[in-house]
Amino acid sequence: MRKISVVINTLNEEKDLPQALTSIKNFADEIVVVDMKSDDNTKVIAKKAGAKVFEHERTGYVEPARNYGISKATGKWILILDADEELQNSLANKLEAIAKKPKADYYRLPRKNIIFGKWVKHSRWWPDYNIRFFKNGNVSWSEIIHSVPTTKGKGLDLPAKEKYAILHHHYLSVEQYVERLNRYTTEHSKLLVKEDYEFKWHDLINKPTAEFLSRYFQGEGYKDGIHGLALAGLQAFSEFVLYLKVWQAQKFKRHKIEIKNVVDLMKEKESDFRYWQAESLLKFGGGLVQRIKRKFKL
Repeated sequence: MRKISVVINTLNEEKDLPQALTSIKNFADEIVVVDMKSDDNTKVIAKKAGAKVFEHERTGYVEPARNYGISKATGKWILILDADEELQNSLANKLEAIAKKPKADYYRLPRKNIIFGKWVKHSRWWPDYNIRFFKNGNVSWSEIIHSVPTTKGKGLDLPAKEKYAILHHHYLSVEQYVERLNRYTTEHSKLLVKEDYEFKWHDLINKPTAEFLSRYFQGEGYKDGIHGLALAGLQAFSEFVLYLKVWQAQKFKRHKIEIKNVVDLMKEKESDFRYWQAESLLKFGGGLVQRIKRKFKL
């Protein structure tokens, strides 16, 4: 049995894949690429790099193909890597040491997300732990988009340090973000409908607001500058679109809404904003408590 297999799932990744393959050249004993019927040269690039290439139908999300890739891996240890990710040398050395003397059956690795050209260190994008390194047979994914994998045995986290992080070249443009947003919200809405989630009109206010507050204020997105503000807004918009698609799936069912109910809910959300604004100013900018309370009428 080989020591370490790296499993990569692809779909039209001819631009990103060479970088990922180069980063594991001296690490992987086996490279398994599961391609979801790419239209470009992805498979050619993978084969030239010595990867074992398999094909899987397009599913709109990666989990089914990821399980298929794991089933084809022969290594005692498996590393899951996306085509837009890189394995840093410092992390490779750490994982090799773990494989020789493991203290657990699976490991969660931090990810360093590069979004719109910047490492996003807050906004709930760091340390972005994911189960990515594990003994063969101890981890599998369900067929649900963005699902948490099923595990067996003991798990450990690597320290949330940059040197132990997978380097993730995430969203390169707003267009790319919106394209994935559209795809992911479609799949998520199908899941909610399947679970008999009943759309409510206040989802269109509550869900995006909660997402923005958790990203920008609670997740200290303000420390990421314009990137933090932009990403909090985009994530909130994603929630808005998601619940609109649930409404759409339920045939645009009519809901009686009184303007007073909408205004009351908005006032409630305004109060939440004021609370988090005050908390963040105290935490990040300092200042007198009473002055801030007067400013926000708390």
